[in-house]
Amino acid sequence: MSEHIVQAFDEELSAIKNQIAHMGRLAEMLLANSIEALKRSDIKLATEAIAQDNELDILERQIETQAVQTIAKRQPVARDLREIVAAIHIAADLERIGDLAKNTAKRILLGSEPVPKKLINGLLQIAVLAKLQLHEVLESYATADAVRAMKVWREDEELDALFNSVFRELLTYMMEDSRNIGFCAHLLFVAKNLERIGDHATNISEKIFYLVNGQTIDEARPKHELSGLVTVHPPKH
Repeated sequence: MSEHIVQAFDEELSAIKNQIAHMGRLAEMLLANSIEALKRSDIKLATEAIAQDNELDILERQIETQAVQTIAKRQPVARDLREIVAAIHIAADLERIGDLAKNTAKRILLGSEPVPKKLINGLLQIAVLAKLQLHEVLESYATADAVRAMKVWREDEELDALFNSVFRELLTYMMEDSRNIGFCAHLLFVAKNLERIGDHATNISEKIFYLVNGQTIDEARPKHELSGLVTVHPPKH
């Protein structure tokens, strides 16, 4: 392979990684804005957060198209191929994180009153950890640090435990007074969205591990007992 072709290929790989980095920053911003909107019951900020998701969708399609074209043109192997395949999967996870953050913002529009402070605290704990996991896994990808990625992978169980605690708290609150059922149902959706964001960060960790090591993780994914069993269904109309 000529030096010119090698340089062109390196530039294509670099461009894909830069797009992933840009997509990651947008996902972090969208998540932060949706959480802040929830904290302040801020309709305007929630609406702005919902609009931000469109750019993530566009970027995901662009990355997939560019990655497929690069594979077809360069026919990469080994680490180079893993780089491109990982980018496709990571972009898909980031797009899904954007959807979950957007759905969190939408819940704020559906609420008719501010969230009681004693309930928002638990949600904010989940949100802080979800934001940290996302940031850490994006840094892991930028530096190809599989050890750092595995730390995120193992910490997902802590986020699951927080979700389970909030889940039980909200159920208790609903059982104490049926008037709480409406807004508590919205908060259950928010809590589950945040927990799922942690799952997608964990997915990205696995892609980074495979990218760096050329093999999959040989451990079972850590999972707190309740979170995988809880499914929150939307109300029937």
